[in-house]
Amino acid sequence: MTTPAAEFIDRTLLAEGSEERARADAARIGGGLRFTGASVGAVRGAVRDARRRHPDLTHDEVTALASELWSEPVYERRLAAIVLLQGQVPTLLASVFTRLEQFVRSAGAAALIEPLVADVVRPLVERLAGADAERARRIVDRWAREGLLARPARE
Repeated sequence: MTTPAAEFIDRTLLAEGSEERARADAARIGGGLRFTGASVGAVRGAVRDARRRHPDLTHDEVTALASELWSEPVYERRLAAIVLLQGQVPTLLASVFTRLEQFVRSAGAAALIEPLVADVVRPLVERLAGADAERARRIVDRWAREGLLARPARE
């Protein structure tokens, strides 16, 4: 089942994309992902507009939407999931690390891991306190030991 917010983001990304940009991005980014050819600005705008259309999404609904967007190996959908989570960092709970780990492991491209870690994981770890912060640091340290933060993750 596709949610209305995900459908809106998909439609917008497809409308904003171009085959030429999709081919160029695929050559530059790679990773076996598909590309719509939508610009980063279009991705950000699609997420912003989806949040305006669906302002009452709860924490769990936002994280579920991020997972729904991530579920397809499409670069711009996955970037939209990251942008969505970037806007939610102040309200994200430590329990989201299970989902973030799945994203890191399945990213398919370093170009997705970098903003996910820099703009979601790192600020979340810095915001957490006590046992949640310790657990989060252990998880990120494990990712680093496994090399997940230094190379693109596989599908």
